[in-house]
Amino acid sequence: MITFYYGSGSPFAWRVWLALEHKQLAYDLREISFSSGDLKTPEYLRINPRGKVPTIEDDGFSLYESAAIVEYLEDQYPQSGVSLFPGDARSKAHIRRLVNEADLYLDAAGRKLVLAVLFTDKEQWDEDQIRAGREAVAVELSTFEDYLSGDYYGGELSAADLTIYPLVALMRRMAVRKPDLDVASLIGPKMSAWIQRIESLPYYSKTYPPHWKAK
Repeated sequence: MITFYYGSGSPFAWRVWLALEHKQLAYDLREISFSSGDLKTPEYLRINPRGKVPTIEDDGFSLYESAAIVEYLEDQYPQSGVSLFPGDARSKAHIRRLVNEADLYLDAAGRKLVLAVLFTDKEQWDEDQIRAGREAVAVELSTFEDYLSGDYYGGELSAADLTIYPLVALMRRMAVRKPDLDVASLIGPKMSAWIQRIESLPYYSKTYPPHWKAK
């Protein structure tokens, strides 16, 4: 059985969790605490010397980096009958391109805002920095709105959707800490409908970050 180490609220860990559920794979869920030093224990650093999440262990094989894990799950378990990269070679390449774009651009824009809002004390908020971060997020959300031409980014549900959604969810989540940030208003109608489809998946609630449920 796959052992899956994750941190609540990490969009990268959430991507892997959604992928495991989408492929209907059996796994043992291990929550890692960011605040308790779990990432720096010798036991954890043995399987992930970067000291981050997510990580999986599968029959003695350890792997970290969420995009690599998703690719591995696809290749190692083709018999699940559900593909994370469906379609022909061009369709698969399209999905991989979207995954790369999400990691390189959408996450980069969101990370600036996350650092400025979630990882900075309110007393030290720099409104100019926050405004610039919001503008960068707006550009990327508009770009990904334009990319969406059907129900899902790859035509059918794929690794692209499971990569993009957690990043967007984290951006929306910042309204809990700073309501006037209003990232939700930056999301276009196609992406709004797509979000509803993702949140209607039968396994969505199971993967929702546990510490978000209390707030």
